[in-house]
Amino acid sequence: MQENLEKMATIIADSGSTKTHWAVVEEGGKTTMKETLGINPIHMSVDEIKDVIPEHLAPRISHLAIRFFGAGCVTPFSEKVEKALKDIYPDADIFVGSDMLGAACALFGNDEGIACILGTGSNSCLYDGKEIVKNVPPLGYILGDEGSGATLGKFFFNALFKGFLPKEMLEEYLEKEQLTYAEIIERVYRKPLANRFLASTSHFIASHLDSEPLRELVKENFRGFFRRNVMQYKRPDLEVGIVGSIAHVYRKELTEVAREENIKLNRIVQSPIDLLVERL
Repeated sequence: MQENLEKMATIIADSGSTKTHWAVVEEGGKTTMKETLGINPIHMSVDEIKDVIPEHLAPRISHLAIRFFGAGCVTPFSEKVEKALKDIYPDADIFVGSDMLGAACALFGNDEGIACILGTGSNSCLYDGKEIVKNVPPLGYILGDEGSGATLGKFFFNALFKGFLPKEMLEEYLEKEQLTYAEIIERVYRKPLANRFLASTSHFIASHLDSEPLRELVKENFRGFFRRNVMQYKRPDLEVGIVGSIAHVYRKELTEVAREENIKLNRIVQSPIDLLVERL
């Protein structure tokens, strides 16, 4: 029993607003994975965050380090996550950073590069191998978030109702999703979490990429991301890495646009958690 009490481990967390992926890496490389609800300190109190954090990830570990990377984890909001973790694991060595920093560390380790996130929202940064040195503001799904699932949804509805996509596709979408024009307008303009609703159109879009106008719409979304974000760093010499569900699902289209725009696309991964574990 005494031998167990002297074990060391690191807990790594990659959190979005929807899901949190946890990895417990013990001495010798044994890794245990767990998934919980998402944590976003901008919208959650310390007590709400504590309700999500698993209390028994490392019950027999005496020397524990926690590395938490999450959406909304910027000062002063990150302090709420740090307090919640400290309340549950009072003796742990705790670091809390943004999901953007987590993505950069996962993609590039100690090397310089341009790291990007393409999920429900989008973001990017210039990373020097240790920290983020520049960040083009993403501005959210109304003013920005080019390349994201939410912006893809905006493009989709615009093209669908303005006649830039086949009429049959409009009828199929409304039938499949059991929605009307009025209900879509209400979901976007009057109900909460409009960004998630817009991003949910990706399921339909991904299954209809045999439609060239729709496929071109997907590519145009990525083209906007590269031109309005990645190219603003003015570092064409650097490689670009991307994490996120949208990047993963539309890997082919994303790669095509990167090549057309002379972007040195290095790596596309759905979630950074496995790469973060490898970087330990």
